[in-house]
Amino acid sequence: MTDIAQEELEEQILKWAEDYARKNGWTLNPDDKQLQTVIRGLARNTIRFGEQYCPCRLRSGDAEEDKKIVCPCIYHRDEVENEGQCHCRLYFQKTDA
Repeated sequence: MTDIAQEELEEQILKWAEDYARKNGWTLNPDDKQLQTVIRGLARNTIRFGEQYCPCRLRSGDAEEDKKIVCPCIYHRDEVENEGQCHCRLYFQKTDA
């Protein structure tokens, strides 16, 4: 895959993540560098493995088990609710600022 194609995929994933965060009343990571790192990881995993696996979680190699870590993973809602952010630091609770 070319760098241009990866950049386009990253843009698509970022738009998807923004829409998903908005629908859930969350925000994306305000640190642009960290946000781009996660988005780049999601794109890379999509290209390499055919699924948008969370870049901060290890795949087991078991397709059924690994479905749990396709972003948004099964853990993200509890993490955002209990910790204020998901493990990958992609989604954050909105703060009253």
